[in-house]
Amino acid sequence: MTTPKTPTHPFERSHSIVIAATPEAVFDYVTNPKSWPQWLPSSHQIDCEDRPMRFGDTFHEHWSTRSGPVALDWLVITCERPRLWIGLTHMSVTGPIVVQYVCDVVDGGTKFTRTVRNPARPKAPTPEVVQRIDEEAELGLANIKRIVESDT
Repeated sequence: MTTPKTPTHPFERSHSIVIAATPEAVFDYVTNPKSWPQWLPSSHQIDCEDRPMRFGDTFHEHWSTRSGPVALDWLVITCERPRLWIGLTHMSVTGPIVVQYVCDVVDGGTKFTRTVRNPARPKAPTPEVVQRIDEEAELGLANIKRIVESDT
């Protein structure tokens, strides 16, 4: 006898921005989780060394949602400096969360793309949730651009 599989609602959002800096500068900034509270409003505190995280590294994030604080334990599952970085965590509401950063050389600097995936989300996000995700992502990318460009 097999147990019926609970349906899931895979979810993915990608956002990009061109930053007038080298891929190494962008990559090293965004893959250092200590920087996340500087540019991502929902990230409040990170417990880890103050450096870019590499393959196999773990770190702890204190995050907030509309329903309250969340503690996330992250694992870096891919790190190919200065182009690709992937982190994995799990949250009870959304299931696994996969965050991917890609840095591509383009005219004017580096195109930074941040993709967030929930491959097994228990329920589909509402349009309001998607709008909040998009708004926070756009704010975060603008903050990264401002900070990295001011440091170069």
